[in-house]
Amino acid sequence: MAPGERIGHSIGDFIGRSDGGFIGHFIGGEWVPAESARSYRKRSPWSGEVVADVAAGDGEDARRAIAVAHEAFESWAGAQPWRRQQIFLRAADVLERRRDEVLDSLAVETGCGRVFGEVQVDFALKLLRQAAQLGYRPIGELLPSDVAGGRAAAIRRPVGVVGAIAPWNASLTLAGRAVIGPLALGNTVVLKPSEESPYTGGALWAEILQEAGLPPGAFNVVTHAPGEAGAVGDALLVSRLVKRINFTGSTPTGRRLAEKAGTYLKRVVLQLSGQNPLIVTDDADVGYAVDAAAYGAFVHQGQVCMCARRIYVERPLAEEFTTRFAAKVATLPTGDPSDPATVVGPVINEWALALLDRRVNEAVELGARVLAGGVPAPPCYPATVLVDVPDEAEIAQGETFGPVVIVEAVDSAEEAVARANESDLGLAASIITDDVRRGLRLASRLEAGIVHVNDQPVNDEPQMPFGGVKDSGWGRFGLGFAAEEFCELQWVTVRDQDREFPF
Repeated sequence: MAPGERIGHSIGDFIGRSDGGFIGHFIGGEWVPAESARSYRKRSPWSGEVVADVAAGDGEDARRAIAVAHEAFESWAGAQPWRRQQIFLRAADVLERRRDEVLDSLAVETGCGRVFGEVQVDFALKLLRQAAQLGYRPIGELLPSDVAGGRAAAIRRPVGVVGAIAPWNASLTLAGRAVIGPLALGNTVVLKPSEESPYTGGALWAEILQEAGLPPGAFNVVTHAPGEAGAVGDALLVSRLVKRINFTGSTPTGRRLAEKAGTYLKRVVLQLSGQNPLIVTDDADVGYAVDAAAYGAFVHQGQVCMCARRIYVERPLAEEFTTRFAAKVATLPTGDPSDPATVVGPVINEWALALLDRRVNEAVELGARVLAGGVPAPPCYPATVLVDVPDEAEIAQGETFGPVVIVEAVDSAEEAVARANESDLGLAASIITDDVRRGLRLASRLEAGIVHVNDQPVNDEPQMPFGGVKDSGWGRFGLGFAAEEFCELQWVTVRDQDREFPF
């Protein structure tokens, strides 16, 4: 098989092939190997089997993709709205037709179970279908002017090449969110997927958009080996042809990226870490709160930026809630992500498993108690509930990406809000209460970009202003707000009569 040749329509098709299968870069509408001819082996987090050999790109590959995207920009930006609309609607049809293959691919490549896989596919379908109408939205507005005989307008124009950097944890959703909005507005895109999801977070989107008729060069994908993201990311930051950086990932990585972007005065959109609180008030329905918390904490093994990391329960309900919650969590099925009954599948890699184990053990050494889980079952870590976790424990301070949640009793909902606001992170939060007005009052005091009353925190819709405050990010994702991030606002005036000048 020639390097760069695409095979099959599911990453599962690669497994067991004597040649290993190969995922190349997608540049200018073609599947190509890395300039260096290097590749790496991507393995399934559940089985450990080799999924495919993947092009190990570097800065040279990224620069090649940037040049192609820049060349394609003028034509794509000038495409008539109905042509763009057709492409995104066809892409949705392609994805819908391939739903089962995509769900299998998510399970094989990232350990994603059926429930969260369906969430991702449904989000991506809505994303494509909503994006199809962006070409028909107003691109500006007329403005009143104090200068006689003149007219003024504010007009939004696509910026050009957008560099998109997407993570592995919700690979289909987050890669789609990173690229579809900018594309629908007339920009071209170079996507760097995670080394853990080169197919479902990169090559799959290229397949879908290419089949839908997206012109060559409008969308490009550059993959890289583990530990080698920096060269591709730096190429996107340094290039004057790249006008925006769109990043989803951890706060430490986002901070480094923003610091570098500042050197080049390059605007960035950042969706970063979350240490998300779920507050249960003393008038809440305990059964509903337990079910909501279990989903919100452990969907996709807790590997979602919005997952509940801390649960605060008002003291009158604390004992009953904690007992029932721990009992439910202890029964959550753990194992093969391809089994529809599985709730907690494998964590993404051995490093993630070791980190979870270390942080839980440290918390226990400092006085925490484990009410459920707490013992690794490689490649899985079971759903785990901790109580009595001291503030100095590492797991209480930042984002721990996995199926571990802390439960804490508080004397009042106001104390819960104060405790939640002590965190440097402010992505999502939720409140469960029988009094909606009280819930809204508490929500207004939470330092979070997203708050859900009478729901858990793992929610997203393509049209919503998704994003955090404090160290959880800058800017807002969401098709309804994409123009603010991925268009330039131009002030244009025209005179319908000559103007008199003072000299």
